[in-house]
Amino acid sequence: MCRNIRVLYNFEPPTTKEEIRAAAVQYVRKVTGLAKPSAADHEAFDEAVGEVAKATQ
Repeated sequence: MCRNIRVLYNFEPPTTKEEIRAAAVQYVRKVTGLAKPSAADHEAFDEAVGEVAKATQ
């Protein structure tokens, strides 16, 4: 186990909703392997992005 865990400070300015959504899109793309989802997968992709963004906030 790592013993050098430190609290991070100075998170200014706070993360915006746009930045959180962009990170969620990147994460879902990485996990699914889909850089650009098809029309059939678009709804599920957007739902997954929304859930990840919600969990991140």
